[in-house]
Amino acid sequence: MRNISASDFFDLPESLNAFSPFFPSDVEPWNWIANIEKALITYGNCNRPGIKCNFFQKIRRNFFTDELIRIGKNVHIEKNVKLPVTCTIEDNVYVGEGTEIRSGALIRKNVIIGKNCIIGNACEIKNALIMDNVQIAHLNYVGDSILGSFSHLSGGALLSNLRFDERVISVKMEKQKVLTGLRKFGAILGERAQIGCNSVLLPGTLLGKNSLVSVGTVFGGFLEENKAVHIRRIINGNNIMQKTP
Repeated sequence: MRNISASDFFDLPESLNAFSPFFPSDVEPWNWIANIEKALITYGNCNRPGIKCNFFQKIRRNFFTDELIRIGKNVHIEKNVKLPVTCTIEDNVYVGEGTEIRSGALIRKNVIIGKNCIIGNACEIKNALIMDNVQIAHLNYVGDSILGSFSHLSGGALLSNLRFDERVISVKMEKQKVLTGLRKFGAILGERAQIGCNSVLLPGTLLGKNSLVSVGTVFGGFLEENKAVHIRRIINGNNIMQKTP
């Protein structure tokens, strides 16, 4: 089985360079998940030039007094972010320039969002690194996951992050299983990967660059770059899963 590294799936964009010490390109991509909280806490306590450390007053102006409970501690909002009062943001969150967060979104603890992203209506994001120009349409769940730049989740797509038996999650590659050491691990989406409406990715899923999971598909394992997976419906009375180039 070949070794894989984070650089096979994505490059950390320039807008998130401040976090780069925590996300080396030569390690397995799921190792980044455990470093998200550390990166945010270090960022929040850092006084190096060029790193802005206190955005709470800026956020406060977007909320009425009785709505301030919707904003947690160590929350950093860059300029030109659209932030409705109907969203909730918990502790340790960074939101990059030009990102739009829409009504009813729940940004839970330990989330990094790059620039020019869309976090749609009623989405829930938790312990995740979302790079630049990512679109998360609406009614999505993203937990313990890494989303490369320009990746896209259509409406209702879910990244499940916990096995029913709550055991350590393994990654399936080339008929072998690699233990990740993580009990909670959603998915790794390479740059420009796309997930269709109402699809579900099982815990520990890896999607290569430019890959596609079609509408209404349940998929787990490793999908190589430039590949697609979809369900052809009602073939001899059965649903059949098929990978296509």
